[in-house]
Amino acid sequence: QGLGLALMEEIQTRDGLITNASFTDYLIPTTLDMPPVESVLVEDPEPDAPYGVKGVGEPPTVVSTAAILSALRDATGRALTRVPVRPDDILGL
Repeated sequence: QGLGLALMEEIQTRDGLITNASFTDYLIPTTLDMPPVESVLVEDPEPDAPYGVKGVGEPPTVVSTAAILSALRDATGRALTRVPVRPDDILGL
């Protein structure tokens, strides 16, 4: 999710109407956009939760988006102030 927020996902509007309202037009990352991932399961139950469960979905989204933008800023020297970052933002066009 962080990769999509940083580089792809954007609601586009014209005259107050959303112009990319379908997944055909609204870009999201696919498996082809992702680097190889190695999953490591660490059993560390939460003592105060039923069955020891922990949430794992949304919290990494915020920091991964910021990390991607920070890496792009460091690599390009450009002040990137919006998401998603477009190729034109990186090239300075």
